[in-house]
Amino acid sequence: MRDISDFISSRALAVDASGIRKVFDLAAKLKDPINFSIGLPDFDVPEIAKQAAIEAIESGQNRYTVTQGIAPLREKLRAGLSSEIGRDVGDVLITSGVSGGLLLAILSLINPGDEGIFLDPYFVMYRHLMTLAGGKSVAVDSYPDFRFYKDRVERAITSRTKFLLLNSPNNPSGAVMSEQEIRDAVELAKKHDLLLISDEIYEPFLYDVDRAAGGLYSPASLYERTLILRGFSKSHAMTGWRLGYAAGPAELINQMTKLQQYTFVCAPSAFQVAAVKGMDVDMQPARDAYRRKRDIVFGLLSKRFEVVKPGGAFYIFPKAPSGMSPTDFCTRAIEKNVLIIPGTVFSERDTHFRISYATTDEKLVQGCEILNSLV
Repeated sequence: MRDISDFISSRALAVDASGIRKVFDLAAKLKDPINFSIGLPDFDVPEIAKQAAIEAIESGQNRYTVTQGIAPLREKLRAGLSSEIGRDVGDVLITSGVSGGLLLAILSLINPGDEGIFLDPYFVMYRHLMTLAGGKSVAVDSYPDFRFYKDRVERAITSRTKFLLLNSPNNPSGAVMSEQEIRDAVELAKKHDLLLISDEIYEPFLYDVDRAAGGLYSPASLYERTLILRGFSKSHAMTGWRLGYAAGPAELINQMTKLQQYTFVCAPSAFQVAAVKGMDVDMQPARDAYRRKRDIVFGLLSKRFEVVKPGGAFYIFPKAPSGMSPTDFCTRAIEKNVLIIPGTVFSERDTHFRISYATTDEKLVQGCEILNSLV
């Protein structure tokens, strides 16, 4: 009789368990840890959205929606995005989180052997989704300052390259692409006939971009062959609601919608209804709070660590102390009840570690002081 392991596909074996989830599981076993490990907002879902979800459930809106999502939400998103971007943004698909949108996009675009480019460090899911699709991940080094180097990216482009995946603000570094970097990315996409996928899940948390003055922060403003991926997990603390959206060229959105029929079916129905209400809530106080937290963590850690000041999201990516591997440093931190993630989870390099500063100011100060004491 064959062992159960003989039945497991090579596709599954090619994907490692998430290093973030391993620490997340560890956190559940510790007593009141200082948890800098997970990208989980420390504010709650807006009350009006929670009540809208309750009312939707109680009124029987618990069945499947159409695959592409309910019309009121799609129409509101399309109108808002089009006004923001300065053109009709294209069709909109409601997805099961931005993670669901990434999966559908990559499965819709990648044939075996096709390539997709993204910067290193990168969100953990990018590489593994490419593996599942049979594609080749091409991670372009952005160290030491996590910038978009046009020449490095162009050298990585081949005849098999399908897309350039941008993530700004970036997870894990918090880096935000400058206007010139965005223009450079668009120039490369046009020159080499590529699609741009713009992962903008952290777009609400931009700390140094002056939107009122017309600051450029999305390549979709300049390039119609851009797929925008956004969601409500970070902006409205709806991480467990699994609600995201994709907007872009109709041909691609149609294919993603078709694949959603055979995977996620649709995003959670009651939460779609609630998101319509949630969109009307001013989340500026949350943005202001995270800008302050960014300043706190950078001010404290820059005293003892080599670290680049993040321009967005709620992550910072310090370099591990000299003479100590990031994994060893993370182990020492965990022994002091501080949970952080080694940089190898996000990178081909083993030099840095990630901190999520989505926690209370008190724990942020306490945890940073402990980390400084370990150097």
